[in-house]
Order: sequence, then structure tokens, then C-alpha cells
Amino acid sequence: MSSNLITTLTLLAAAIFMFAVNRPRMDAVALLMVTAMPFTGVISMNEALAGFSDPNIVLIAALFVIGEGLVRTGVAKRIGDWLISRAGRSETRLMALLMLSVAGIGSVMSSTGVVAIFIPVVLRITQNAGLAPGRMMMSLSVAALLSGMMTLVGTAPNLVVNSELVRHGFEGFRFFSITPFGLPLLVLSIIYMSFARRWLTAEKRDPIASHKRPRLADWIEEYGLSEREYRLRVVPGSPLDGKTLEELDLRGTSGVSIIAVESPGRFGSRLVRPTARTRLHVGDILLIDLFAPAIDIEEVSQRLHLQRLPLTGTYFSDQSQELGMVEVMLPATSKLIGKTVVRSRFRSEYELHVIGLRRGTTPLKKSLLDEALKLGDTLLLIGPWKAIHRLRAHPKELIILNLPVEMDEVVPAAGRAPHALFALALIVALMITGVVPNVHAALIGCLLLGLLGCIDLDSSYRAIHWQSLVLIVGMLPSSLALQRTGGVELAARALLDVAGGASPHFILAGLFAITAVFGLFISNTATAVLMAPVALAVADKLQASPYPFAMIVALAASSAFMTPVSSPVNTLVVGPGDYTFADFVRVGVPLTFVVMVVSVVLVPWLLPF
Repeated sequence: MSSNLITTLTLLAAAIFMFAVNRPRMDAVALLMVTAMPFTGVISMNEALAGFSDPNIVLIAALFVIGEGLVRTGVAKRIGDWLISRAGRSETRLMALLMLSVAGIGSVMSSTGVVAIFIPVVLRITQNAGLAPGRMMMSLSVAALLSGMMTLVGTAPNLVVNSELVRHGFEGFRFFSITPFGLPLLVLSIIYMSFARRWLTAEKRDPIASHKRPRLADWIEEYGLSEREYRLRVVPGSPLDGKTLEELDLRGTSGVSIIAVESPGRFGSRLVRPTARTRLHVGDILLIDLFAPAIDIEEVSQRLHLQRLPLTGTYFSDQSQELGMVEVMLPATSKLIGKTVVRSRFRSEYELHVIGLRRGTTPLKKSLLDEALKLGDTLLLIGPWKAIHRLRAHPKELIILNLPVEMDEVVPAAGRAPHALFALALIVALMITGVVPNVHAALIGCLLLGLLGCIDLDSSYRAIHWQSLVLIVGMLPSSLALQRTGGVELAARALLDVAGGASPHFILAGLFAITAVFGLFISNTATAVLMAPVALAVADKLQASPYPFAMIVALAASSAFMTPVSSPVNTLVVGPGDYTFADFVRVGVPLTFVVMVVSVVLVPWLLPF
């Protein structure tokens, strides 16, 4: 063993130790490796930095951006809402649909991003179903990891292994090369988790403690909005048809205030912010507020030829992508003190409506129009989220007290969902057909998402998980140094010596087990960087096809189920699921063994030696 190899192995062991203790953080360790490796004399500084120009690094960054486009346009949220509507009360069906949805979305975007999207969805589902979040969060992380087995771009380790194949002069995997292995493993994992979730120790949480901020439904009940708010459709023959709100003056003539207008469109109704110039048409639906209790809604409906529509307490939650609420308080510096709601001109000044007023702890049930505002009054305002955000610019007039939980679920480009789906379909088509390289297809998709208004440059930069990219780039020099010093060949020879004359299936199992064990201490991406060259070296020693050996490493790298630090995916669900380290061991170890057995059987069958 040469001195250069000993030095390289020492640095690598130090990196693994730092990964295991998580001190310093992983991307800092990777930068330390980039800095230290050139001192060994095995690689130059240019070679240590070469990872930044690797096409796969650019591809991974582009995939983060594409995933953000799906989030910003609400595609991922709509899938979550569909999941809630379809699951019903069956916990098993809920878990199966959750895992299928997460695996499907994660096949074309970052698995870490998928988990971040679905954590609030799962919390909402479990709360509605009366389940402990821990009953579902582990299934979420398992499905997110398995999503890396659905397509080539499903996870970074796949791209690392594919890059190693190309670097050795072989043709890389195709977009769906890994799918025949991932689908049966996903089905088996769903069956496994339907039993294994019972082994988890997470207790049911207090639903009140799960969120301290109010929900829109809380305010609707507290301020009695369901007794004052109505939805009315403009029908043929209505005197409102073709006229502007300024011409109609409904507040003065009928005592009603229009909060929003639902206008029918090609892709369903859209919510329109009412202004004096808003023109009403047949088919428009008016969301109105009756400020005076004495007003007879039936008389108003008959006189104006309006059809009453049901308005449930969930309406405001359903419209929360465009219509928000906020609680504000009047400070001593406010110029609104002493003015009535009408004279305060909330609609013209702030683009918001006052729909509730609380003095002390008691909401006022009488007419609000002529009520003089006092110091310390709490107002409930309704309107577009952009207008609510602009309230921060008026701290002397209004102090924001509470924002609803639904604000966190608002997507900034909800109307661009069809455009995002078109861009995604084009990206997948280009990758499948191979018309252009994968990185080229991803870059085309990113530019298209920007041109279609699904994402902007600032959000694109924020979407990229720079720590993951730095981690991959920082570990690539270690892989190159091991190859140059003979470390990879030594590891391959050691594996073959231990295996002796065993069958290639046994060697595949050994590669899987070693990769999985590495995953206990370092990230699955770093594991793929280290093990992919070893797998190809083993194939070369056996004079066998490199593809089954490369595939087994890719599958093993995605099987990071055993500890909460094996993958960021696991780390994200620890808090919401209230898990312990033992929970991951209890569920993850048997699942890893199942995945290993199935992989060792399927890989040689579909990718012969």
C-alpha cells in the first residue's frame, strides 16, 4: 500500500467520521476535502474543482428549479388536495395513495423538495382523520427515497452512477432504465409499511398544539361570518348585467358590500377583486357581506334577480389561494381612530374589506358600517394576499396581529399550473427520446418555466439546494484520488477475495450491503460517489457487464431507510413525526433487507452479466 493511498484513505476516514458526528455540516466537510486533496499530490487543484463543471451538477441544479416550478404553480398542492379527497377514512388507502403520489412526483423532482411539500399535507390529513402524524410520516420518507428508483433523474445518486459509467466509456442508463426495479420495490414497500407502521412509537399529538396560528375556519366561526356572508349568482334578466359596481352603488341602494366576484373562465372560475370599474355579467357569482342585520337577503335576491348558492364554512379555505384574511389592531398612532368603517375607505386605501370587528374579546354582531373605530379595536380584513402583505408598510395605521395557517399554502403562480405541466411534459419527452442530453433538456425546461411565468430568477436561485451540490462536488476528488492511488482496485480485489468463487449474485449482495452500511454514516449521494467506481472495477475484474453492478449501487444508495441521518429526506420527517432513532432502525433495517433481496434477484434477470 503506497503512502499516497494511506494519505487518501486517512482523509477519507476523517471525512466519514465528520459526516457521522455531523460536525461540521456536510457541505463544509466536502469543501475541506476539496482543499486538502491537492496537498496529497495525487490530484491537482484544477482536478479538485472539476466537479463544478460536471454536466450532472448542472442537471441536479436544474431539477431543483423544475421542482420549484411545480410548487409555485400549485401542481404539487393540487395533487395533495386530490389525495385528501380520495383517501376517505381508510388509513391503509391513505398511506398507499400517499406513497404512490410522492413516488410519482419525486420521480421528476428533488425527493427532499417533495417531502417539504407533503409534510403540511400529511399533517392536515392526519388531523382530519384523527391519526397521529407519526403513523404517516415514515411512509412519506420511504416513498420519497423510493422515488429515486422511478427514473434516472429521480435522485442525485442515480446521476452520479450514470456519470461514472459514461466516464469509463460506457453508454449511460436511459431515463426509465431504473423503473422496472423501482416499481415492484414500491409495491412491496407499500405492503410492508401497512404492517410496519404499527411498530412506530410516535404518540398522537394534541391537535390544538399542532398549530398555534388560527385557521380561516376559526375566524369564520368566531366572527359569525357564516351568518352574514352570501354567494349570489347573476342570472338572465338581472339589472346588474352589464353594469359597473360604480353605476350600481349596491352598498348605498341595497346595503350590501361585494367582497369578491367569481367570474367563469375556460379552466374554471377565477376570483376577481372588485373595483369601481368592475363590470358584472350573467354567470358571475358575487360574494357579498351584509353589514346591516335588518337587510332581507331574500328580498335583495328577488329584486336584483340573483340566485342564492350554498356557502359553507369551508368556502374561504377553498378560495384561500386568492382570497385571504388577516387580523389587525388599531394603534394609538392610527389616523383611523374615530372614523367609521365607511369613512376609513379600506377598499380604496388598502384594497381590503372589513368583515369583522372585535372590541376586547367580543366580536360586534351589529352593523359595522357606521361603527366608529376605537383604539385597540381588532379588525378582520379580507382581500387578496398581495394587499395583505402590503399592510406591513403601514405600521402606524394598522398592526398585524394574526395571519392564518392557510397563508403558508398559498402558491405564487397558481394560474400557471397548465404551463408548468406542459413544460414538465416537454422535459420528460426530451429525456425519454434522447433528442438532446438530459442536462440540455432540463435547461430548456428551466428557461421555458421562466418564460411562461411559472418561476422567476430569484426563486430559482433560492430553490437550488446548494449544500447538496457542494457535497457532490467536494466528494468527487476523493473518488478520483482513490482510483489513481489504486484504492478502488484494492477495494474491488478485497471484495472478490472475500467472495472467493461465489456467484455474481453473492457479489451483488455484498456491494449492496457495503453501500447500505456506508449510508449509515454518510449521505447516499456521497456513498454513490465512493461506491460507483468500486462497482465498475469489480465488473472489470469479473469481465462482466458493468450495468448490473452499477445498478445495484444506485438502488442501494436510494435505500437509505435505516437512520434519520442517512438522507435529508429522513431528517425532515423526524420532528413532524415525533420519531426516535430507534424508529428508523426498527422499520428501516428489515425494509433494507427486503429491498436487497429483491434487487439481487431482479437486477441480473433484467440486466444480464
